[in-house]
Amino acid sequence: MSREATLYRMVTDQHICPYGLKSKDLLERKGFAVEDHKLTSREETDAFKEKHGVETTPQTFIDGKRVGGYDDLREFFGKAEESQKGSRYTPVIAIFAIAALFVIALLFSSRLPLAPEPVILHFVAFAMVLLALQKLQDVRSFATMFITYDLLAMKHLRYAYFYPFAEAYAGIGMLAQLPVLAVAPVSIFIGGIGAASVIKAVYIDKRELKCACVGGDSDVPLGFISLSENLFMLGAGLWMLSKLI
Repeated sequence: MSREATLYRMVTDQHICPYGLKSKDLLERKGFAVEDHKLTSREETDAFKEKHGVETTPQTFIDGKRVGGYDDLREFFGKAEESQKGSRYTPVIAIFAIAALFVIALLFSSRLPLAPEPVILHFVAFAMVLLALQKLQDVRSFATMFITYDLLAMKHLRYAYFYPFAEAYAGIGMLAQLPVLAVAPVSIFIGGIGAASVIKAVYIDKRELKCACVGGDSDVPLGFISLSENLFMLGAGLWMLSKLI
């Protein structure tokens, strides 16, 4: 027999409280029958908060006792506080995983030959485009972080705004199989400067910085991830260029 819980949450024409939905879902997953009370106006919500002496909704009651809001409910069930962002490496892992899945999809559909060169180049190209997309969501924020360590951007700030477009161009150029001389120099240029910048900032100057590789709000430490991104671009460009020799 399921236990019962009473939930008060805000549901109006303008706003449905996401934490109310999360509280309801958590209770139901824990086997509770939920008596769901929807507060359908700001006035009704304010009256509820004044009556129970609380500052926020949703509010959950179990066995007639108030448990509290969503975080309190998680604590009640012995669950850790829900992280706002997850791991600092989550965006990077997601980008490289999706790039790999793109390659696998092409291999599965037989549109990409199963050979090291095209597989690696396509993976690098997909990763470059996805990383550029992250930066382009807020170019100003990216540039603000990027100029703190990139050697060229420190002297020429406009380069920081140019960089994500160049990265996207190089990645798309690889996928489109544009002429090598139209793509490889760009990839080599931004990858080479980027790699040198990371090596100097992290491994020579020993500075502790955040990496702008996945955008300006990144919490990823500057180091191996950013160096790998730049070495991928540098290596791909040099490899393409070597095919012309």
